[in-house]
Amino acid sequence: MTTTSLPPARERAATGVPAAPVAARGLHKRYGRVHAVNGIDLSIEPGEIVAFLGPNGAGKTTTIDMLLGLAKPDEGSIDIYGMSPRQAIARGLVSAVMQTGGLLQDITVRETVQLTATLFASARPVDEVLARAGILEIGDRIVKKCSGGQQQRLRFAMALLSDPGLLILDEPTTGMDVEGRREFWSAIRADAERGRTVIFATHYLDEADAYADRIVLVRHGEIVADGSAAEIKALAAGRVVRASVAGVDERTLRALPGVDSVDVRGDRVLVRTKDSDAVARYLLTATDARDLEITSHNLEEAFVALTSDPDRRTDDEGPSA
Repeated sequence: MTTTSLPPARERAATGVPAAPVAARGLHKRYGRVHAVNGIDLSIEPGEIVAFLGPNGAGKTTTIDMLLGLAKPDEGSIDIYGMSPRQAIARGLVSAVMQTGGLLQDITVRETVQLTATLFASARPVDEVLARAGILEIGDRIVKKCSGGQQQRLRFAMALLSDPGLLILDEPTTGMDVEGRREFWSAIRADAERGRTVIFATHYLDEADAYADRIVLVRHGEIVADGSAAEIKALAAGRVVRASVAGVDERTLRALPGVDSVDVRGDRVLVRTKDSDAVARYLLTATDARDLEITSHNLEEAFVALTSDPDRRTDDEGPSA
């Protein structure tokens, strides 16, 4: 993909645009008895790439809807570049790429972007955003003939027309192949280096691990962790001990200090523990364990540890989940 540069910071300052893309304080949103968002504070600086993650029903969609002005908080305030979300969007400072959304199926890719460009007082050239999204070569293709990944790239091209300072992405690489995903994130990283701010939600945790400067984890409408991928992993205390062992005594393993769970799969045992030394010592001295391996949590394991709740409702985001 090719990239386009953003206006320098001093030019944005000259237009009166404040530096902070997002400043949300004390956000609450209720749908009847459901408290979808429960006191979220979120501040995002220019050029940050922020992964906004959580299990289904955690409050992510409701929060994003409020950032986009699609829902109003019951309590709290949101400033997008120092103004309301709707004002920021009207000025072309914010764009969103959603996982789904209506596309006219019987016109071409280029015609779709040209039509969208008429909605802005000032828009980037059509060919430029098509190239930026990696779909210039299929500009004459009818939309309904495009793959899911190509249609997602089309939505991305449309979002770039206003040259937004803040880009909000919902499952942006759905339907893309591995190479397409790599190219997409390479372009996003280049834009961030020029000052564009990106918030994205994804189920591909490897993307959050590889490309996000910062990860915000949400559960029950509250932020439970906020930091770099390494910091998030460190919050999930403990390690995983794996070994090959025949006839392991699960009861004894579970009774060892610090053991959280034991999973036996044939002759392989997997132990999640806060005291990996005690588990390793037992396996190596009291059993015929071999191929023993001790690893730290990866992002997926940290995500599960920090957001799982057996009593979690699946509908706590209300109608916009």
